[in-house]
Amino acid sequence: MSILSNQLNQFQTYNICLKDPVETFTKALFYMLFDEDYRTHNCQFVKDTFLKITTKLKLEDGEETWSKFESQFGTIREKLDMDAIAIEQNDPAAKSLTEVYLAYPGFHAIAIYRLSHALYKLNYFVISRMMSEHVHGLTGVDIHPGATIGDSFFIDHGTGIVIGETSIIKNNVKIYQGVTLGGLQIKKSLSETKRHPTIEDNVTIYANATVLGDDIVIGANSIIGANVWITQSVPENSLVTYQTEIKISTRKK
Repeated sequence: MSILSNQLNQFQTYNICLKDPVETFTKALFYMLFDEDYRTHNCQFVKDTFLKITTKLKLEDGEETWSKFESQFGTIREKLDMDAIAIEQNDPAAKSLTEVYLAYPGFHAIAIYRLSHALYKLNYFVISRMMSEHVHGLTGVDIHPGATIGDSFFIDHGTGIVIGETSIIKNNVKIYQGVTLGGLQIKKSLSETKRHPTIEDNVTIYANATVLGDDIVIGANSIIGANVWITQSVPENSLVTYQTEIKISTRKK
């Protein structure tokens, strides 16, 4: 045995190899929600994969949790159909719903969020986080499974979006690339408290806007412009913009 192996044997072992079956499980869940033929032939495989993961993680009540999780698939699918319609209706580049389901990274990220959120609510925290990190790597969208997101959620482009654990996003909200819904303070002592903003109904947040704080509320029907930095609440029906001066002049030859 090598010196390195002897040194590593001193450390606690973690089930790092579970990343692969969790990725397989996450992908299979996504397929199963939307493809009847896949669901018919793979439903048992998906359940068995879930139970193998829970056994490795020494999680209790795997069978019972799977039954509770599986019973929510219909509701999750209904919510995702509303999300897809919101994307198709609001993005001029979307030519069809089929394109949204098959090709939109924002929709993929929302789908895995809704699935992982259901497991998070069942106290399966590690699996839900592994699912969210898998889709984060694929899409560039980082949605914590603990976040609360309402109906008809629209993510456009998606890359660089961060939505923190205690964020609350209500209905008909649109978010563009680079948006952060984060905490104003990073203290371990705050882990059991609300640390992230609340976004009310019908809000649009444009690219690279940052909204920070536990008691921050973005009022309904507001538009948050690109590149703004917000650490205080915004009333309903507001327009928030960042003003900068751009000069265009003729180049000297």
